[in-house]
Amino acid sequence: MATSDLSDAEWECLHPLLPPQKPRTGRPAKDHRTVLNGILWILRTGSPWRALPERYGSWKTVSSCFYRWQRAGVWDRVLAEVQRQADAEGRLDWSLHFVDSTVVRAHQHAAGAKRGTQQQRLSAAVAAGTALKIHLRCERGSKPMVLALSGGERHEQPMLPLLMERGAVKRLGRGRPRIRPDRVAGDKGYGSPTVRRYLNERKIGAVTPTKANEVPDPSFDRVAYRERNVIERLINRLNQWRRIATRYEKRAANYLAMLTLAAIVLWL
Repeated sequence: MATSDLSDAEWECLHPLLPPQKPRTGRPAKDHRTVLNGILWILRTGSPWRALPERYGSWKTVSSCFYRWQRAGVWDRVLAEVQRQADAEGRLDWSLHFVDSTVVRAHQHAAGAKRGTQQQRLSAAVAAGTALKIHLRCERGSKPMVLALSGGERHEQPMLPLLMERGAVKRLGRGRPRIRPDRVAGDKGYGSPTVRRYLNERKIGAVTPTKANEVPDPSFDRVAYRERNVIERLINRLNQWRRIATRYEKRAANYLAMLTLAAIVLWL
């Protein structure tokens, strides 16, 4: 078994969340576990689809399944469900979340995407095969909550509302899904009065240092801020997947699907 293959315990968690193995109409689907292990092999090694080992079946079948499930929103639904399960088991910490971003360079093969909608291309810079930026929010246990993409030149602050307004987790029983943590910690890129005002309006505590030209905040929690290594370690773990560390996908939506799949594995 390859190091990227799912264990029996991980497969038991995942297989109820995937589309039916036997569709109501059409040809029987390829074994989902074999297909998913093939996708994970691509994600781990960064190899092109055509280099997929024969033990995973036809590379066309595996790649087609990945892209088809991306368009159907399967990866997003699976991530939301594993987060819900973790919350029900008490493994999701809402006391303090962390936000950060990292730049990802594009391989030359990432250029040349066909023209499509603005959402598909993300931006002219991303479609042209240049760098993009991953924005993410994680909980205190270093597990990813929300992932988003922008052009590599985009500043962190405009993306904060997107990170805070996504990632709702359904709770046990009745009631609204929870989306807001008690506090959010970020570096000086998020340390502005605009960010603090945004968080205060939503009753979220801000753990962000003030800049050199600002009056120091006496309520700044230095102990909580030192925990920011949690999200830095998460970025390092994501970069262990070579298809994440370097962008080979031509479309941002497909790269985000790869990123979401890596996040799912981290939650298992």
